[in-house]
Amino acid sequence: QVQLVESGGGLVQAGDSLRLSCAASGRTFSSYGMGWFRQAPGKEREFVFAISRSGGSTYYADSVKGRFTISRDNAKNTAYLQMNSLKPEDTAVYYCAARGADWDTVAFSLNEYAYWGQGTQVTVSS
Repeated sequence: QVQLVESGGGLVQAGDSLRLSCAASGRTFSSYGMGWFRQAPGKEREFVFAISRSGGSTYYADSVKGRFTISRDNAKNTAYLQMNSLKPEDTAVYYCAARGADWDTVAFSLNEYAYWGQGTQVTVSS
């Protein structure tokens, strides 16, 4: 089992940047594929970005193309989401999630992730 704690959220203006961190504890972090999801008020939780166990493969939602990047540091048991050129529509609670993975693959379905953090609020003002 793995426990996840997100940090780095906050209130920013449109065009600003934020870096979210997801610190993991428990079993070997490098055994897990990681994902970032977000949920805006009144909307369903949606996929943002995913990264494979090694970090060699990533996958993103079209809405963040060219603005967000994902990375991980397996030595530090931490995954990151770098968010640049933020827009008001990026406002949401951001969650990191982990999935046990036998292969170095990525996944974008919520159902494939067994472990979730508590979320961190990102608010982008116009």
